Amino acid sequence: MTIVLNEPGVDGLTGVVDALRVWQDDRTPLQLHPGDLGWAWALGARRLAAAVRTWSVDGRIIAVGYLDDPDLLRLTTAPDLRQDGDLARRLLADLDDPERGVLPPGKVGLEIPDGALLREVLLEAGWIPDEPWTPLRHDLAEPVKDSGLRIEVAGPQTAGVRTAVHRSAFSSPAFTEETWHVLAAGPVYADARCLIGYDDQDNAVAAATVWSAGPGRPGLLEPVGVHADHRGRGHGTAISVAAAAALREMGASSALVSTPTSNAAAVAAYRAAGYEPSPERLDVSRAASK
Repeated sequence: MTIVLNEPGVDGLTGVVDALRVWQDDRTPLQLHPGDLGWAWALGARRLAAAVRTWSVDGRIIAVGYLDDPDLLRLTTAPDLRQDGDLARRLLADLDDPERGVLPPGKVGLEIPDGALLREVLLEAGWIPDEPWTPLRHDLAEPVKDSGLRIEVAGPQTAGVRTAVHRSAFSSPAFTEETWHVLAAGPVYADARCLIGYDDQDNAVAAATVWSAGPGRPGLLEPVGVHADHRGRGHGTAISVAAAAALREMGASSALVSTPTSNAAAVAAYRAAGYEPSPERLDVSRAASK
């Protein structure tokens, strides 16, 4: 098969998201999700498009990569080709050659789903295991317990509250009210909700954004944060419960989230919220000398 590497451009982003939706299933607990691109839409469609790569055969997208950072690619493939040797070898060639325009020279990281032949091919080629992540999954077949917080779905009038919680939680000034409006105007946000959690004093203490991939498919929590002034009171667990409930209302089969294994507090909070950890998954990286 002839595999074509491409940058989809702004006009091609919807097709990329559509492909990612179809690939989501509960057997692959950590892979690039439409919500990952939806969240990145806050940067603007042009910047997002410049960070996306696709591999196609006869017009069908069979692999998608998203440069979460200039030296970190998050990549997934069509499930039926995850063990395909031709695709794995082509991806290796494109990832290892900076001239292909996928990854820069030097040390780089790569996220790929478990069960992909590409992982074995990369390790044989000299790539090495890297940071461990813990995926967690909340089954949504049964109703979700009450979170204990008053939950509000953020809208134009409360975007400032939503973004203020995020900035405090992540010590990041970038997520402004204006940025939220860009996010919410993106097409992926039609299947998303920004949740604000209020305590019994009506303080906005936590927030999360949840992304559906469609009915019967796993949804994603990205991101989840607790206001710095209200940590240590169980609000991270509570907003994670609320996020699962929101995804169940949207028809999701499960709620997925992942965190570095080193973040033991986050893993514990998700587990307390009913999320079951899946086996640890390692990123892979290419040494700086490559």
